[in-house]
Amino acid sequence: MCRNARIGEKVDYKKAGVDIEAGYRSVELIGEHVKRTMRPEVLGGIGGFSGAFSMEALKNMEKPVLLSGTDGVGTKLKIAFLLDKHDTIGIDCVAMCVNDVACAGGEPLFFLDYIACGRNEPEKIAEIVKGVAEGCRQAGAALVGGETAEHPGLMPEDEYDLAGFAVGAAQEKDLITGERIQEGDVLVGLASSGVHSNGFSLVRKVFEMTRESLDTYYEELGGTLGEALLTPTKIYVKALRSIREAGVVLKGCSHITGGGFYENIPRMLPEGIRALVEKDSYEVPAIFRLISSRGDVDEKAMYNTYNMGLGMVLAVAAEDVEKTLEAVRAAGETPYVVGRCEAGEKGVVLC
Repeated sequence: MCRNARIGEKVDYKKAGVDIEAGYRSVELIGEHVKRTMRPEVLGGIGGFSGAFSMEALKNMEKPVLLSGTDGVGTKLKIAFLLDKHDTIGIDCVAMCVNDVACAGGEPLFFLDYIACGRNEPEKIAEIVKGVAEGCRQAGAALVGGETAEHPGLMPEDEYDLAGFAVGAAQEKDLITGERIQEGDVLVGLASSGVHSNGFSLVRKVFEMTRESLDTYYEELGGTLGEALLTPTKIYVKALRSIREAGVVLKGCSHITGGGFYENIPRMLPEGIRALVEKDSYEVPAIFRLISSRGDVDEKAMYNTYNMGLGMVLAVAAEDVEKTLEAVRAAGETPYVVGRCEAGEKGVVLC
């Protein structure tokens, strides 16, 4: 006998906290969003036990390589909870995964999401997946599947976690490994849209996490704190594709995520090469200046935590700089020449 049930009372899954009908309703609501992401290679419809994706296109590649990336949104979700705004957080999830795939030279093919929630609210789930679908559309990836798991008793009813998984492909010769970076190569930075999806634990220490605080208007931000913090992460797939199509060889590519400049830029460098980044080569967005001043966070900690306005840093040959800048602008993004590579101990120097 179930110890928590009264004698004679029937117990079902819904009374245990899992609403199967709500799950059906969620699938129904997300259908139109998922359809917007479809690619010709997707086989079958929504609702199967797995997503099927034809690999026929890879037959034309000389040495095809599959690339994968998985990530979540982290504690940025807390801002979405407080503002009850869930329609863009999915873009962040997709961006964190597909940017890593693109950073290695890959073209994202398909994506899957995983939502764990305390209680399945179909309309909220649909808003989350709407953002996931928009991120997939921006990346050119198909949303081929996902899972919404209801965890009563494990998570608060009004909260959820979101994670994703992306698969991409590239020809082996097109992989961006950083091994060809040499002294004299130029660093090009791609503007970020703000904090992106890293460093929110520090944000939550700097600012009071209340609805009133997040709704506070800041003139330097041109909007409220909450609006600035929930601005979706940039997806750079189109920009990197545009650079390749311009005939530029990307020697190195660094996705500036957790760990900021100090951890991520060295990841693309070969031994014996260091990157010099000129801090005054672009304007640091106001949200970072606000975090630093309000929290009394020193400059090194800021550059060791945040993207500071550059979502990606690329290494290209000096003769390819102008073509790179033009290709990035053609893709609708903002590029900056931010530094150079020189001989020295592997690492990054801010000057």
